[in-house]
Amino acid sequence: MSSSVQRRIAVIGGGITGLAAAHRLHELLPTAKISLFEGSDRLGGVLHSVERDGYLIERSADMFNTREPWALELAQRVGLTNELINTDPRFRRAFVVHRGKLCPVPEGFTLMSPAKVWPILKTPLLSPLGKLRLASEYFIPGKRDDQDESLTSFALRRFGREAFDRLIQPLIGGIYTADPDRLSMQATLKQFVEHERKYGSLIRAMRAMQKTQPGKPKEAAASGARYGQFLAPRLGMSQLIDAIANHLPAGSIRLNARIERLERTPHDSGVNWCLFVQGSPAPLTFDDVIVASPAHSCPPLLERIAPQLSGLVKLIPHAGCSVAVMGYKREQFTHPLDGFGFVAPRVENRRIIAGSLASVKFAGRAPDGRILLRVFVGGALQPELNELDDQGIEQLVRKELGELLGATGEPEFCQVNRWHGVMPQYHVGHLDLVAKIDAAANAIPHFALAGNAYHGVGIPFCVRSGEEAAERIASAM
Repeated sequence: MSSSVQRRIAVIGGGITGLAAAHRLHELLPTAKISLFEGSDRLGGVLHSVERDGYLIERSADMFNTREPWALELAQRVGLTNELINTDPRFRRAFVVHRGKLCPVPEGFTLMSPAKVWPILKTPLLSPLGKLRLASEYFIPGKRDDQDESLTSFALRRFGREAFDRLIQPLIGGIYTADPDRLSMQATLKQFVEHERKYGSLIRAMRAMQKTQPGKPKEAAASGARYGQFLAPRLGMSQLIDAIANHLPAGSIRLNARIERLERTPHDSGVNWCLFVQGSPAPLTFDDVIVASPAHSCPPLLERIAPQLSGLVKLIPHAGCSVAVMGYKREQFTHPLDGFGFVAPRVENRRIIAGSLASVKFAGRAPDGRILLRVFVGGALQPELNELDDQGIEQLVRKELGELLGATGEPEFCQVNRWHGVMPQYHVGHLDLVAKIDAAANAIPHFALAGNAYHGVGIPFCVRSGEEAAERIASAM
């Protein structure tokens, strides 16, 4: 190994994970030579903000959760503290499609945690029998074993079919766009598994936490997700990407540099890795490598150096989703648009997963008198809709918005963003598979693997994954 002054470290992948890894490496090893390779002509991966006629369009995620601190802490370290904006407190609620109309999620109901009784009793989303079954969760015995189970299995066991169909499936489906029959509780919603194990009931857990943390009920008052815990950069997610990139050493970023393969060299040569860049005649040599590419593109890179690891990563399934972003005049809607968005239960047989009122959530997303919407289509449950062309997706979205929000006339624009086969699915057994992946990756000296396919899909988890990979490399001798 060369001295730390000359240490050469490659990061493959210029999405948020790779950028977080490179930034953390620079913090820990300021004298090392860091090279970040991105195969496309821009950084950020799926995170990409676009301005269009006064609209600020996000092609994928448009905010991040602060419940997990890693994205917020990174944003602060790269100078964005004063550039982060909150969701509009006036409209912090969500809707669920119920018999073709939008109905507010009961106040205090967060995914699977009913914090208040009265809103559940009042909601038209559940029948009297459905409400009684939900309330009886308090008396349902807790699961006795540690075996992983699906969201469907867990929710039916604890809350019954109606609460699952009308509340739990759409709320969680709107986050993961996954098949609830396969979605792993241990890998995605472990807090609820732990609540059941500790308290015997999720309702009991919520009451116990309210007693020990008096401020929590107020935070949970918003329907659906706890929108007060979400932030976004004022100028969009690309502002975060640019801020991280600007904190990296000059000359460390290489765009349009696709890595074709990765090879290990004899250890006694003093160099550990050879990277073969597409179009370059000779390989580049490095002491350490972090692979932060999307999991679906990793296996070819890993085949030569670790066939077993490559095969394990291939086992992670992926799904796709399309995001139709549309701009309208405010007067084109009959709905008051007094919430952040809506989700569509599978039992409603809609052709969309969810809709987000982007310009209601955050200021500066649309010109005055205009509304910016983001509508999600496809996912694991309706993959055939991803095969529609842009016109087909626009037509079905306009039909749905007409029926649900009273949208009339043509939008000012419609931009369809396609993310096919790039969304890792955390199926039952995911944690066991990832444990094997971690073991195989950790057995390779001067190497780390990071990304959203392993220990969490949200932006904060991507940041943590990249930073932990950097810390592993920095501690290698």
